[in-house]
Amino acid sequence: MSVYLAEFIGTAVLLYFGNSINAATTLNHSFAKDSGWVITTLGWGLAVALGVFAVGDISGGHLNPAVTVSLAIAGEFEWAQVPGYIVAQVLGAMTGATLTWLQYLPHWGKTEDQGAKLGVFCTSGAIPAKGSNLVSEILGTMILIFGLMFIGANEFADGLNPLVVGGLIVAIGMAQGGSTGYAINPARDFGPRLTHFLLPIKGKGGSNWGYSWIPVAGPIIGGGMGAGLYYLLFKEGTSLIGWACIALSVLAIFYAIYEESKK
Repeated sequence: MSVYLAEFIGTAVLLYFGNSINAATTLNHSFAKDSGWVITTLGWGLAVALGVFAVGDISGGHLNPAVTVSLAIAGEFEWAQVPGYIVAQVLGAMTGATLTWLQYLPHWGKTEDQGAKLGVFCTSGAIPAKGSNLVSEILGTMILIFGLMFIGANEFADGLNPLVVGGLIVAIGMAQGGSTGYAINPARDFGPRLTHFLLPIKGKGGSNWGYSWIPVAGPIIGGGMGAGLYYLLFKEGTSLIGWACIALSVLAIFYAIYEESKK
């Protein structure tokens, strides 16, 4: 199988499970409605583990442009393959989101809350504050990349790695996810957001494009910072792009603090 097809399939698996977990816990008349944040975070962790199980041996199971770019920044992945991986991940995310729409087809018209329906597909700030929301995505993805590199530095029994990665996603969701819904993955947010925009979802409302850049830029910057710091602390140093991501992260943090101080 082509590595690009593998990334498409793995990301589709991830988003079909992930978006369906959101739908199950929020849409009216779902048996799982109001199950809570613990169910959501556990479900997303398992969704990531299943996506990695599906294609990890073929493409590495990135399923996330931030992971792909971060590995390229670290010199562990070829830049020439980055565009193809990202396109495959976004298309896979759109496919998974479309399957969720079909899975819960009768429920959309029974749910009046437009924000809840949008939240099935993509993320937003629990408190709207673009600077702080951006920093939340930066820090969450930094922890993701740090964690993946820590996991990669250890040896596990065959088949255990995806479960450990899934556990990392659960931990990030429980600890860092409450501020922005922890996109930590540009494809996971942009693909389903675009799907929400395109699909004939009953009473869907807008797709909140004004927020859409945050779960794209934040994870890319944060992932680059995570890779840069890891190689700076544990390896032989970091690249110019890694330094740039660290600098951008620091600037975003200062801006978020300034933004909050003005309220």
